[in-house]
Amino acid sequence: MIKLGNYNTLDIIRESEQGLYLSDEEGNEVLLPNRYVPETFKIWDPIEVFVYLDNEERPVAVTDKPYVTVNEFAVLRCNQVTKHGAFLDWGMVKELFCPFKEQAFKMKAGGWYLIYCYLDEETERLVASSKTNRFLDNTELTVEPFEEVNLIISHPSELGMNVIVNKQHHGLIYKDNIFQELSVGDELKGIVKKIRHDNKLDITLQKIGYRNIEPNAEKILTVLEDHEGFLPLTDKSDPELIRKELGMSKKSFKKAIGSLYKDRIITIEEHGIRLV
Repeated sequence: MIKLGNYNTLDIIRESEQGLYLSDEEGNEVLLPNRYVPETFKIWDPIEVFVYLDNEERPVAVTDKPYVTVNEFAVLRCNQVTKHGAFLDWGMVKELFCPFKEQAFKMKAGGWYLIYCYLDEETERLVASSKTNRFLDNTELTVEPFEEVNLIISHPSELGMNVIVNKQHHGLIYKDNIFQELSVGDELKGIVKKIRHDNKLDITLQKIGYRNIEPNAEKILTVLEDHEGFLPLTDKSDPELIRKELGMSKKSFKKAIGSLYKDRIITIEEHGIRLV
């Protein structure tokens, strides 16, 4: 089956005035226009192509590489807005259409937007949507606490920065856990810090091997993240102050920060400890 909006490896079966006809194992055919025909080829040679609908709504194969494929997220530039909707540059001759009903905010020409590309079942056209949250689902999570995950920065909120987790789930990085500049569309690694009772995901960007950290060290890390990465406690602090702030003995505190310092996760300063 030839997949629209995706890469397909097809066989060259015959040549025509318009270009080359390609076929899959089921005998479905698609045209590779002359402008994309390789300089040398043989009948029955396999070739990798991208298939989508041309300006006349006919399936066509091309060797261009789009910026996004079906069921994927990407940040794209809006080339123009008409009475029908917005048209986005996705690296192809025919622009990617985003209907007004699929725009989280009204798009403007020249603007950049995080979108999800999907196949409209009614029209069988590839379309874009900037309402990315509706393509995410936290009902059945596929991640666990302390697991490293792939993130796409989605959009800011009053609490912090919303993120797309493993291209499946919605997550949030709280302001207190952000120590670097983030922009919509950035792709980076993160860690599932906490799964809440309603399956909401708290994400941290601190790349820490939580599973290998003792409980006291993990607790100190959590407190550090909740206090903008700094805690005014050292191995010279009063034992009662340590117990009040962290609920652990001074001996346990010294052992935990020693482990974190050895692993270069924190630095020990004159007046406290700081997350690297």
